[in-house]
Amino acid sequence: MALLDRLDKLNNWNQKPAMISLFSGCGGMDLPFHRAGFELVWAIDTNPDACRTFRRNISDKIICDNIENVDISAVPDADLITGGFPCQDFSMIWKRPGLKGTRGNLYTYFLEFVREKQPKAFIAENVKGLLSANGCKAIRQIISDFEQIEPGYLVKPKLYNFADYGVPQYRERVLLVGVRMDTGFNFIHPEPEYGSDRTHPHRTAGEALRDVETVPYNNEHQRIQRRTVEILKRIKPGGNFTDIPKDSEYYVKGMISHVYRRLHPDRPSTTIIAGGGGGTWGYHHEEPRSLTNRERARLQTFPDDFIFEGSFTEIRRQIGNAVPPDGIVPLVETLIPLFKNEYQPVDLYEFSRHLQSLDWRDRLKLATSESGQYELQTSF
Repeated sequence: MALLDRLDKLNNWNQKPAMISLFSGCGGMDLPFHRAGFELVWAIDTNPDACRTFRRNISDKIICDNIENVDISAVPDADLITGGFPCQDFSMIWKRPGLKGTRGNLYTYFLEFVREKQPKAFIAENVKGLLSANGCKAIRQIISDFEQIEPGYLVKPKLYNFADYGVPQYRERVLLVGVRMDTGFNFIHPEPEYGSDRTHPHRTAGEALRDVETVPYNNEHQRIQRRTVEILKRIKPGGNFTDIPKDSEYYVKGMISHVYRRLHPDRPSTTIIAGGGGGTWGYHHEEPRSLTNRERARLQTFPDDFIFEGSFTEIRRQIGNAVPPDGIVPLVETLIPLFKNEYQPVDLYEFSRHLQSLDWRDRLKLATSESGQYELQTSF
């Protein structure tokens, strides 16, 4: 059973919570909340094809525009704001200007939406590099900015490896969850349940791709060069370009492990990426070919009836940029009591003072620890 299916039984609201989605992409972050019954009242993205995908599968309440052009006061109020502000300036792969980059500063629009709309909670997603950008000053500044919004937000960042949350793919992303302190809701990040010595084994790429060829949507094969076929024949499942001897006529130079990387059927996939030239498309473990977009979507845990709009390359970009929906399911389940008012309130202002007394290095250690619990203590 797909993890998303667990949310259907939670879709029993007296009044559905309203939700705003920023930097929405094709909707990977929003799909689990949609399945759980949240009402999306407004969304925005700049990519026309991603907006078409979002409209087809989630809601037509998305506008295609730059967030800089939006009059926030004209946007409906919401109980929850989600979004993955652009991450290129925080990426571990390329040079990282962090907050000094033009795209890094787009988080300030997310900040202004939270300030204006005062949601009960917000979720911001970004790449692992956010934790170390600008010598850790970027994450410190971002959290500080959110926590200074009146009446106060308690922000808990955590580095998720989505493979540990039921996604058949090793994919590390930072989730910052902020809860308005006057709610008294003691949010605790869900613990991982997948992997060795946990409740369930990791879901594997082979399992995820079972019978994928029967799916009629977004399953076109990419035309592949004969030389590429010969290169792939020389790479074992789970390997990459380094499997080819340097004296081979099919040897290729690569700077990063993405180059001619093949799946291993008995392990989670390595990270599905959004773009890149020759050798970076991700490759099948049995057949010497690149993955279809439906295979990428399976590894990202999109349902088979989730249909993507756009060209082959554009759909690859949407899938690679998305948050894997199944990986968000435990987070949705953890947050639902806040919106159903089914919890015992605690003093988050006192807990906030405790967190702010910690050295930032210790606070970031909590974000990267396995549990990352930030548990509320009875004394400090």
